Amino acid sequence: MDGNPDTRLQEMVAWLSQFDGFADAVPEPASEDASFRRYLRVMQGDVSRIVMDAPPAQENCAPFIQVAGYLEKMSLNAPRVIAADLEKGFLLLTDLGSTQYLGELRKNPASSSRLYADALDALVTMQRRGTEFQRELPSYDETLLRFELSLFHDWLCGRHLGIALSSSEERSWQECCDWLVDNALLQEKVFVHRDYHSRNLMLTDEDNPGILDFQDAVEGPLTYDLVSLLKDCYISWPAKQVREWALEFHRRLGTGKQRRSDEDAFLRQFELMGVQRQLKAAGIFARLMHRDGKAGYLPDVPRTLNYILGIAPRYPQLAFLEGLIGERVLPGIEAHTA
Repeated sequence: MDGNPDTRLQEMVAWLSQFDGFADAVPEPASEDASFRRYLRVMQGDVSRIVMDAPPAQENCAPFIQVAGYLEKMSLNAPRVIAADLEKGFLLLTDLGSTQYLGELRKNPASSSRLYADALDALVTMQRRGTEFQRELPSYDETLLRFELSLFHDWLCGRHLGIALSSSEERSWQECCDWLVDNALLQEKVFVHRDYHSRNLMLTDEDNPGILDFQDAVEGPLTYDLVSLLKDCYISWPAKQVREWALEFHRRLGTGKQRRSDEDAFLRQFELMGVQRQLKAAGIFARLMHRDGKAGYLPDVPRTLNYILGIAPRYPQLAFLEGLIGERVLPGIEAHTA
């Protein structure tokens, strides 16, 4: 956090006071974030609002405002920006409530069919209507894909577990990365939320789901957001159910995209995109601990990496990665937490 959090809170209250209805505002924590951002809930008369506190030295609010505008034009349910001060790093937003998909799914697994149907509907809408805006977004290019893969290598294997790869193992790792990057780059490019999962989807009474944490949106691979949703780092579902949901999404894409990809090819793209994302996420969770002092995500690493072990036997190109994860990484994590 930039400076003393109490100082930021005082600045926030002073900033809010310029708007009608906030004279006696008392912000309360609404949610935490893996970044330097924090969110507070505040009442404007009888209406609940959210204030984003994004210290300018660490966070740039401009992409959030930009993508929020795109989602509004797509008629998707995302926070609307009521007021913004980029210099101070404060945004005043509409409030989508406090019920995350994750909490609801854990409490009531039987709701999964309904909640995932809504989330898939919204994702189809984002990709269809997002064609108008996707070229205004950064590109999910080879440089970014390779950097994300390096997070697993550098932060989880290297920094967290002290695993050093031999020269031949480094070559095998690079060959695996090449293969995963090629899979991503050959896919059709769409509007990608980039963190479309149960922590960033809110259960809402109307226009479910509410969509959060979209500021890192890019133009990128067709299956990326689908993987984020169905192979979630925070909750998992039977492989048969994941396959059914994935194929339902594929059927919803329309003839244009289906002509480029039959079901088997689509599932292959989906599974291999998942490997890239799961390696990235596991690396980020280790980085959050060692760089940012946030250890709360480490328990999600085994779930995240077990997705890879679940599909690896079908792909000879993943043999090295399967051995690395199954024989060294997961046992190393278990030893660290024992």
